[in-house]
Amino acid sequence: MIDVGAPGVQTLVQDSGRSGHFAIGLPPSGPMDLWSHHAANALVGNSPDAATLESVYVGPELHFRRDTVAAVTGADVDLRLNGRSMPTWTTLPITAGSVLTVGSALRGARSYVAVRGGIGTTPVMGSRSTYLSSAIGGLDGRALRAGDVLPTGVDLGPYPKLGFSVDDDDRPNLRRTQDVRVVLGLCSYRFTPESLERMFTSPFTVGTEANRVGYRLSGPQLDFVEREPPFGAGDNPSNVVDLGYPVGSIQVPGGEELICLLRDGVTGGGYATVGTIINCDIDRLAQMKAPDSVRLSKIGIDDALRARRERGARIERLYRAARD
Repeated sequence: MIDVGAPGVQTLVQDSGRSGHFAIGLPPSGPMDLWSHHAANALVGNSPDAATLESVYVGPELHFRRDTVAAVTGADVDLRLNGRSMPTWTTLPITAGSVLTVGSALRGARSYVAVRGGIGTTPVMGSRSTYLSSAIGGLDGRALRAGDVLPTGVDLGPYPKLGFSVDDDDRPNLRRTQDVRVVLGLCSYRFTPESLERMFTSPFTVGTEANRVGYRLSGPQLDFVEREPPFGAGDNPSNVVDLGYPVGSIQVPGGEELICLLRDGVTGGGYATVGTIINCDIDRLAQMKAPDSVRLSKIGIDDALRARRERGARIERLYRAARD
């Protein structure tokens, strides 16, 4: 058991996600930065299905009742164990009675805490991931509070190497400017060619409304091709009758602002989507905050699938390196 002394900011239990329920309007949830989540699990010798704690800007203070192993990844945070500064992205031995404090993010936005065995809350629809909008998963579908008691799970892999650290090359680049790859969407034909060119050649700024549901990006105005609205759609040029929204979909209501739907985003609606951020690059966006800068680049579906396979292979290599 782990006692929560301070909850941090929107600290949520997240595992690899609640897949298979898009048809009933339920997004997958799961970690915003999937790479950092898996790295944390690898460092403590967990299985890939184990749940971690995801925080925004400030992490939790955790009091441990028994000996264990922990790791913190993601944002560059001020990490302390019993008041002593500790390295992130490293396997840390924890003794009973110890206090782990995940401080403010110095760079990046989201941190991930893994403990040996994972966070053992009750799964809902096959996942421990917290989905705040429906109040399911994690701790009764909510963020951590001071005084909460976290059970530890049994999602164990081989015991890790104490003191093992993830190489710098395998840690996220936490620059304030990032390139994000996009596959053009089903409704890209609704935008003028000049608008699409502006979208891929102009910088966008991360807005203050940037959370697990979606990120707003401010940049150049995008113009729509003139049309007569079809029956069932609204008068706004960005309206369609209905459309499914894969994770990473980019809406452009009125052409004024990009809305990137992320891990907790709605699964469908009546706005045209110009494209979809590839899954790997949601990790990059997850570590950004206002007023960071984003540049979008166009990528084909084959290259997007190749990038996903390559990240999967990197994750497998990391799990092996942490235990071999």
